[in-house]
Formats: sequence, C-alpha cells, structure tokens
Amino acid sequence: MNKRFVPDALAGSNLLPRTPAAAVVTASYAPDFERCRLLCETLDRHVSGVARHYILVEHRDVALFRQLETSRRTVVDERDLLPRWLHAVDDPLSLFRRRVWLSFRTQPLRGWHVQQLRRIAIAAHAREDVLVFCDSDVAFVKPFDCGAFWRDGMTRLFRRDGVLADDGHDEHRVWSRNAGAALGIEPSMASVHDYISTLIAWRRDTVLAMCGRIETVHGRDWVEAVGRARQFSECMIYGRYVDDVLDGAGHFHGSEEFCRVHWTGEALSDDEFRRFVAGMAPEQVAIGMQSFIGTDIGRIRRLIGLDRA
Repeated sequence: MNKRFVPDALAGSNLLPRTPAAAVVTASYAPDFERCRLLCETLDRHVSGVARHYILVEHRDVALFRQLETSRRTVVDERDLLPRWLHAVDDPLSLFRRRVWLSFRTQPLRGWHVQQLRRIAIAAHAREDVLVFCDSDVAFVKPFDCGAFWRDGMTRLFRRDGVLADDGHDEHRVWSRNAGAALGIEPSMASVHDYISTLIAWRRDTVLAMCGRIETVHGRDWVEAVGRARQFSECMIYGRYVDDVLDGAGHFHGSEEFCRVHWTGEALSDDEFRRFVAGMAPEQVAIGMQSFIGTDIGRIRRLIGLDRA
C-alpha cells in the first residue's frame, strides 16, 4: 500500500482557509497538444485566482508539453504520480495506434482511464487547497474567478440531483456502482446523483482522505483497487465519497455547469459555432469542443479571436 495517501487531515475543521489557494489541473496527451495550448492561452487571459496550472501527461509526451510551461504552469510526468508497476505500451490490437497501460494488478487500461487516475494522484503532488479540473479541449471565452468554487470555507461540489433515477444513464449508473464498491459503500446505498462534468473543483485534503479510505477498505494501493474495474469515473468516486461517506462535510452543492460542451455529433460550422457560443447560459464562461468530433482548432481560434499570425 502507498501509505503517503493515508491522511491525518480532516480530523480538525472542515473549513478551508479564508482565501484558499487553487490549482487548475488538466490531463492531456500529444494529439490534444494544440487544444491544450489554446486552453492555456485562454486561461491566462480570462481566469483569475489560480496559483498554479498542472498539466498531467504520459512520460513520452513530457518534452512536447514543456513548451507550455511558465512560472505558474507545470508539466507533470505520470511516472511521478502513478506506481511504476503500471506500464504504458503501444497496443497491437489497434495496430499500434493507441496506448494501453498493463500490469498484473489491474485490468488493461486505456488512456482515458489513466487520465482519471492522474487527476486523483495529483493531490499527493500539489500543495494547493483546491483542485479545479479542466479538460484540454476547453477554451475560456469570458472572465472567471476560481473563487466561484468556495463559499464560507466550503468547496463547491458539482452534482445533478436524481438524474440516475431516470431512464437512460446506464453507463453512469455502472460508474456510480463501481465508485461505491471502491469506497466500501453498501450496494443497498445506491446513489441517484451524477457528479460528472468539466470545470469542477475538489478539495485536496478530501482526495487524500478518499484514497486512504480506498486503501483501508481493500488492503492495497488505491490505483490497484480502482483499476480492477475497467468502468469507473473519478468524478463519481469523489462525489460519492463526499456525500455518502463524509455526509457532505466541507462542501456545498451546485448544479450549474460553468462550461458548455459540444459532446457528440458533427464538427460545427462557423454559424453553428457562433450560435453555440451565443447559447451559453449566464454562468457559463468556457466552451468545450470534444476533440474526437474533429472541430478544426484553427477555426476555434479564429472564432474566439485568438488566431495566431
């Protein structure tokens, strides 16, 4: 077991410091490099209240992403976050176009699994009080202050109440059940809430306590315990830990999404993109264009006024 994750925190006050330090955390990879560059530029232009921006990448992508480092932006090698027994290799089943992470302790894991593990693991590396998670295919288009994530010493937990009780959401229900299993929550205590979004915040001390809980329940490293199920969501694990284990301590709930995301479908035309931005809710300050949809990054730059000479 990795004892560094077993906390002695949360024993005292559940309140944050009066002005907590916040770090933005982005997990990325080489095919999203230009999108991540755009995120960095728009974050630097529009976002305040950020002490540091961590970009979490696979070892072979570190040199590429180092181009984005500044005095307040750090690229973090996953080898400094995850156990050395988890090995990334080219996947022959994809004709070596994709990567797979292998070990004798977990299921074979894809990049999207390992990005989630990195987001959890950064809590043991960072020193900031609040971790704000933002995907690399997000761009900020309006001013935003990270102070929106805390109130009266508590951190905002994104939660859509009751949606898992509705038809559909089958995959999210599986993720919720597996989160409960990882945390040692009785299966009868099923959750109907959804915690998945981008541009959300976690408390670092709570993440450390969550990892300690998983290791205590399973008697093994938290990465091994979580990675034994190939269907998991880091957002579900954190949300269920806060609500079902801590009974919400140190957090308040919010259902408004700060980022409007184009999740599926075709790449947007210029007119469709303008309508998409015009349709942002008042509280929304960023847009997300899922990278697999293929919206041209040059078009996005031009339409938000950041095209490069």
